[in-house]
Amino acid sequence: MNSMTTTDILWHRVATVQDIPENGGACALIDGKQIAIYNFTRRGEWYATDNLCPHRQQMILSRGMIGDMQGEPKVACPFHKKTFSLKSGACLSGDNYEIKTYPIKVEDGLIYVGLNV
Repeated sequence: MNSMTTTDILWHRVATVQDIPENGGACALIDGKQIAIYNFTRRGEWYATDNLCPHRQQMILSRGMIGDMQGEPKVACPFHKKTFSLKSGACLSGDNYEIKTYPIKVEDGLIYVGLNV
C-alpha cells in the first residue's frame, strides 16, 4: 500500500476501481484499521467508513446494502439493518449510533483513503 501526505491527511492507496464491486463495497486494512470502501455507481460517488457496525460490534458494513434515504446515501448493516449515512456517519434508523467516515478520492483508476495524521 502506498501513502502520500496532503496537509494533515495521509492518503493511502488501497485498491483499484476494478477491485470494488459496482453498487457495493469491500474492506481495506489501513494501519490496522478496517475501512469499508463503497462504489456507489448509480450516483457516480465513492465513500469510505469504518467497517465496524456499532450496534453489535461486528466488522461487516462493507458487505452492507447501499442505497439512499430521501437523497441521503446510506449503507444498511446486512445483519440487523441499522442504516448509516455514507456522508456523515449518522445512524438513519433513529438509534444513537454513529460510524466514522473518511475522505476518499479516485485518481487514474486508483482509490485513496485519507486518515488524519
